Amino acid sequence: MSSTSQKHRNFVAEPMGDKPVTELAGIGEKYGEQLIRKGFDKAYVVLGQFLVLKKDEELFKEWLKEECGANSKYQNDCFQCLKEWCDNFL
Repeated sequence: MSSTSQKHRNFVAEPMGDKPVTELAGIGEKYGEQLIRKGFDKAYVVLGQFLVLKKDEELFKEWLKEECGANSKYQNDCFQCLKEWCDNFL
């Protein structure tokens, strides 16, 4: 498994609550703005999409690319962050 960022470790360490979407690993200001504009303002809303896509890596990454233009590194960071959060809390 690749090393994870501090942002990733912080996110997966605790319940999600009402965290903004930009708390997700791989989602910075630029991608966050795009997602917020489309109604994905909270991390849990993105989690909902992740779950609707049945945690499917390919589908989720494609969705993220379409919604905010995230490149493959950031798609992967966000996917791994949500996957690990689900493993910890679901």
